[in-house]
Amino acid sequence: MWTTTLRTATLGAAAGLLTAVAVPFGTAAASAAPAGAAAASAAVPAAAPAGQLVPGEVESAAIGGPIDYTVYLPPGYDGSGQTRYPSAYLLHGRGDTQAAWQQMAPVLDQMIADGTVPPMIVVMPDAPWSNRGGYYVDSQYTGSDPSTTPGAAVETAFTTDLVQHVDATLPTIDDRAARVVGGYSMGGAGALRYALVHQDLFGQALVLSPAVYVPSTPVDSSTREFGAYGVGDELYDEARYQELNYPAALAAFDPALPVHLFIAVGDDEYVNPDPADAIHDLDYEAATLYNRAKRVPGITAEMRTYDGGHDWGVWERGFREGMTDIAAHLATEPPAPFEGIQVGSARDDFAGGVLGHPDGSVVQAVAAGGDALGATSAGGTDILVQRLDADGQAQWTTPIASPLNERSYGVVDGGDGSVIVGGYQRIDHAGAQNDDMLAVKVSADGEVLWTATLGDPGAADRAYGVASDGRGGAYLAGYTSGSVGGATSAGDKDALVAHVDASGAVTWTTQVGSSGEDKAFGIAVLASGDVAVGGTAGGTMPGAASSAGGYDGWVAVLTPDGAVSTLTQLGSTSTDQVSALGALPDGGFVAAGWAGGDVAGSTAPSAGGVDVMLAAFDASGTERWRTLWGSAGDDRASAVVVGSGSVLVAGATSGALGAPAGGMDAFAVPVDPAGTIGTAVQLGSPQRDAADEYDETNLFAAAGPSGRAWLQGVTYGAVDGAASAGGADVFLTTVPFADAAAPGEGGGGDPGAGAGGAPGDPGAASPGGAGGGPLGAGAGILGATGSDAARIAALAALALLAGTGAVLLRLRRASRGRLE
Repeated sequence: MWTTTLRTATLGAAAGLLTAVAVPFGTAAASAAPAGAAAASAAVPAAAPAGQLVPGEVESAAIGGPIDYTVYLPPGYDGSGQTRYPSAYLLHGRGDTQAAWQQMAPVLDQMIADGTVPPMIVVMPDAPWSNRGGYYVDSQYTGSDPSTTPGAAVETAFTTDLVQHVDATLPTIDDRAARVVGGYSMGGAGALRYALVHQDLFGQALVLSPAVYVPSTPVDSSTREFGAYGVGDELYDEARYQELNYPAALAAFDPALPVHLFIAVGDDEYVNPDPADAIHDLDYEAATLYNRAKRVPGITAEMRTYDGGHDWGVWERGFREGMTDIAAHLATEPPAPFEGIQVGSARDDFAGGVLGHPDGSVVQAVAAGGDALGATSAGGTDILVQRLDADGQAQWTTPIASPLNERSYGVVDGGDGSVIVGGYQRIDHAGAQNDDMLAVKVSADGEVLWTATLGDPGAADRAYGVASDGRGGAYLAGYTSGSVGGATSAGDKDALVAHVDASGAVTWTTQVGSSGEDKAFGIAVLASGDVAVGGTAGGTMPGAASSAGGYDGWVAVLTPDGAVSTLTQLGSTSTDQVSALGALPDGGFVAAGWAGGDVAGSTAPSAGGVDVMLAAFDASGTERWRTLWGSAGDDRASAVVVGSGSVLVAGATSGALGAPAGGMDAFAVPVDPAGTIGTAVQLGSPQRDAADEYDETNLFAAAGPSGRAWLQGVTYGAVDGAASAGGADVFLTTVPFADAAAPGEGGGGDPGAGAGGAPGDPGAASPGGAGGGPLGAGAGILGATGSDAARIAALAALALLAGTGAVLLRLRRASRGRLE
């Protein structure tokens, strides 16, 4: 196949004013293919559009000369600068040239055509220094050994001069979340080092058959031959090698800037003849690297071992699978600003629910691990309920606290300006400390009106969802590991639903379960007065046809007095969950959660990993439709806010539903009544947001100001311009929702609903959801924010006035490396 390759000496800002030169695709534009480099084995269908290979160079002060490279421009490349692309830097192996990676151009063409990877700009630099054995580090060798040349500052040159040149002259996305570094053999070692040491530049790395060695290098390794790790006249210096080796980089790794590694190696690598050197066989070394790296906070890693040796049979396969894996983490547009306020203590804190009011005020609950919001910790985890008026003034902060633990999983309307907080409280039952379901009503001026607890004194009972009954009381949904209200346990944990009236009296409880572990997470009150409940089941629930396998999601409709009228079980053969419910204006309801695989009856197949699972039901519980939606990563819905013509579904993702910020992010997406998915927004810090360290979602949503929704969730990083108070903090922001109904209007007539996950729950069957919101809304949080003046002013006021522990953020549009 022939295509047009463009040659330029400078690669101008839009790669314009170039001279066309015909070059066979996959053939080196600047030098011959390396010896032993096999051609890509997979033929490219004629229909696959071809990209361009463009040679270029940049003068580098660090090395005192040029860096030669070839850049791959994707099919349909827009050189005007209107479209910006993620970028990848591919490093060749020892003795090879930049031409080695160019044989992957047809593979890139096909992967882009298939939608496996997004269109991207790929830079393939040449590394001739130290007799092509420089290992991409800054060599300190100054000797005159005839086998090599004096060392060069290759690492500095590549990570400063080259990257800056590419970002200045090509329409790349100048953000670490949109930049990949990869390599094989010596290049694999370089890619690993750059990803671990230059976290500000690279968020992902493709590490193929890396020539890395611990605790030191074998005596016949090329690391000792050419001066890469030399000092002065010595070609190799052990202290220098240890300084630059990956264990030192892992020890200094900053978890605030997460990195994803894809490591691959062949199982027929060179076998060192001395059994004592078996640890230096590269398949052994790759496994050692993987097992060390994945234990470092902030690093996620995948590893593959293929049938093959130290050759392109392994590297092409690793390139295909690795880039597919990395694409799930790669930003394809500049990440959205992460604006809002951040509160927390010096310990771990979690979101506990948010509720907007018609007057523009907002109430949030925070599960605080220490002193926060002006309140002194009573011990353990406390619930802090705070009201902020429409101008951002902190009206009051009310602790719900004891020396033991309290956790909240939703805030709903209690009538007359009051709110009801649902969750659990640890109580000492005559020496036996166990969790009980908890509901607390707080008045419009912050006074605790009543506290209700319920459960089996000898077992754990928790509420993970709460919904207003519209009459001053609330419904709770969760689980019991015992027997409540005279019911008989079906085995392990059972789902538990309860009603607490306006005076705080428990009027009824319903316990339902399979022989396995069952929980309820989402709850909503329907227009008929019936109650919809959803959760996860470890077996076949009563009334369900059968289990799909593993843990299934389920939804049930209960009468106003707690009798189960219908129950539907849905899911894959893996682990699935219904996390949130929203009551619709027509009397039906929508369920949101996640599935670990394909779900029978879904209008869409699994996208890979864990996908968002959505389903709609009529008022009787008869299913209308179900579908899956997601990325190749881990996507979990945990919130629903009902609007006038659509619903907003929110959750946490490790993939690219919008523009990834790094780690786990929050997302929000509108869904119409027919189940059509709209355009998602994704936001977060470079660290983990919207989910805890167990991947259990911790985020809440509620109807907010006109055209927006409130979002509250956990962050292990920081909103733009803020600093973490320590451990996990809580953020509060808004996201666009065009169909948003004002608090107290629209929806399904339910004045408030919530649902929640169980971060850190040692008894959790699987990662859970969290959230709370009004108007028939289930659990939730997430999204992205705009930058209109009124919203900025309101959020600034919130930040300033939320109370002790609040952190003022920079509420202008943060650059975060953007090219605007």
